[in-house]
Amino acid sequence: MLDIKRIRDNFDEVAEGLRRRGSEVALAERARDLDLQRRALVTRTDELKTLRNTRSKEIGALKKAGQDTTDVQADVRAIGDQITALDNQLREVEETLEKAMLSIPNVPCKSIPTGADAAANRVAKVEGVAPTYAFKPLDHIALGEKLGIFDLPRGVKITGSGFPLLLGAGSKLQRALIQYMLDMHTEVHGYTEMLPPFVVNTASMRGTGQLPKMAEDMYHCEIDDFWLIPTAEVPVTNYFRDEIIDRPLPVYLTAYTPCFRREAGSAGKETRGILRVHQFDKVEMVKFVEPETSYAELETLVANAEDVLKGLGLHYRILELCSGDISFGAAKCYDIELWAPGQQGWLEVSSCSNFEDFQARRLNCRYRDAAGKTRLVHTLNGSGVALPRLMIAILEQFQQADGSVHLPEALRPYMRGVDRLLPVK
Repeated sequence: MLDIKRIRDNFDEVAEGLRRRGSEVALAERARDLDLQRRALVTRTDELKTLRNTRSKEIGALKKAGQDTTDVQADVRAIGDQITALDNQLREVEETLEKAMLSIPNVPCKSIPTGADAAANRVAKVEGVAPTYAFKPLDHIALGEKLGIFDLPRGVKITGSGFPLLLGAGSKLQRALIQYMLDMHTEVHGYTEMLPPFVVNTASMRGTGQLPKMAEDMYHCEIDDFWLIPTAEVPVTNYFRDEIIDRPLPVYLTAYTPCFRREAGSAGKETRGILRVHQFDKVEMVKFVEPETSYAELETLVANAEDVLKGLGLHYRILELCSGDISFGAAKCYDIELWAPGQQGWLEVSSCSNFEDFQARRLNCRYRDAAGKTRLVHTLNGSGVALPRLMIAILEQFQQADGSVHLPEALRPYMRGVDRLLPVK
């Protein structure tokens, strides 16, 4: 969340940032008003406590002098009742302020494009060229059927729409891609691998900003108050919640997890095949860094995700998202998109974000700087990268006229030397 002091002391800057996002400035105005109420209540309570202490001392002096203390004692009790009432009022105001602060998105970085939606995103880079074919390229659904690597109808039977079922070489390819990415991030990029829980508590979801904003898009187990993770970002970033990090920064962590998203607000979006699903696999990268280095670390994070795609020889592009298209908690974000010839469109496969101290304040995640001062860290995360759109791009970009698919050389060791997927007979 934002620092209430920032709203208090730099309200115009915060308000302008919210306008750039298309968010209501009234959210910040509400928080500012509640903060004023809170501080006024604290001041009045402190004044009354001082007065009560003074009057209490008078009781002792009066008793010592043998005088009646009835009126003073009544006065002290009345002051105590006022303090109790103000404490109750203060508690209500603080709870309301907390809810208000949780509803305010991060202020976007001043350097990003200003715009209302994805139309204002800026293409920052294009890598490679789109493959050309002497035949009409198939989409991943048709290719998957030819190769026998999907059984989507039985996935629907077992669970429901949006829960894909992979078979044979499809399952093996999925495992190969996950291992390829984890090896790259740990052995080349210097991340430490984690295998975190796939369910988290409400405090963890709140800490990374999924709650309360996106509750309807998540799977919630109400009996235990557990949430299926929508991304490994949640458990990995919560690793240092309520802690002062006990090691030198930066800290780089990576994890493979399945991810679960109801995406209640995605009605009408593409749901065919494995393009938009409720369960999918992803390798995530998370960084805990010093504030002064976070924007340089963001560029490196993007490069780490790029290396995955470069190693596979895929055609992709990078978008710098505009103020109206970044996520709730991000200050700056890049999306990496893969070209899908069968779709004739770009598919997002990674979002790399700098949250500055927005998540860290929710998480109470701190470190000690060189002077020994305790400060909030800056957190970053990025997909490194997400499946199954990576699989879609591999199938569609490397397809052959006979329906087979050549596999990138980097994957072949993970596929026991298999260099292409062949149609089933």
